[in-house]
Amino acid sequence: MRALVVEDDARIAQDLSVALGSAGFRVETAADGETAWFLGGTESYDLIVLDLGLPKLDGLAVLKRWRAEGVEIPVLVLTARGTWTERVEGIDAGADDYLPKPFRIEELVARARALVRRSTGRAAPLQSVGRLALDMNRMTATLDGLPLGLAPLEFRLLAYLMLHRDRVVPPTELLEHLYGDNDAREANALEAVVARLRRKVGRGVIGTRRGFGYQLEAGP
Repeated sequence: MRALVVEDDARIAQDLSVALGSAGFRVETAADGETAWFLGGTESYDLIVLDLGLPKLDGLAVLKRWRAEGVEIPVLVLTARGTWTERVEGIDAGADDYLPKPFRIEELVARARALVRRSTGRAAPLQSVGRLALDMNRMTATLDGLPLGLAPLEFRLLAYLMLHRDRVVPPTELLEHLYGDNDAREANALEAVVARLRRKVGRGVIGTRRGFGYQLEAGP
């Protein structure tokens, strides 16, 4: 899963990046409103964490522009502004959730995960297809009730396919949501992860539609 953290305080941005990274997100950052507006309108993210007090362009203005332009990425607003009228203003502008500062990192991560699940129409943290089950909060997977020892990248791939299991996911989409800007985004890298994952989950779980992409299947 791919997340954009928009925060002008470098320490907070780093803390959020580490926490969300540990929760399975590939995190990118922006420190001002203009950069955030450009990235949110041109890149594909699963989640945006948006501070309202930004230089160059206020976070609320950024959010309004995104929604006016048809950007539907889930947005979790962070702000030191604590009055209920400002919270209502943020929600009315198109925010999906609102968290006032100071906040607990654990709560932010929980809200972030919930927003991503709800955006795919799968609100429950426990998801399953056939013999395979994933706990999105604990980042664990089981097959026939037995734990699977998955590397972080393998879990992110499996989780993305699980959340989008009603359709075939193109390789280009998987590459974009699995890898950060500084990582190689090559098809052979994705194929290697899929191959390792298939060895762990067995046949009949990850299907390939040639020319289209990958999809989870119920299995035998």
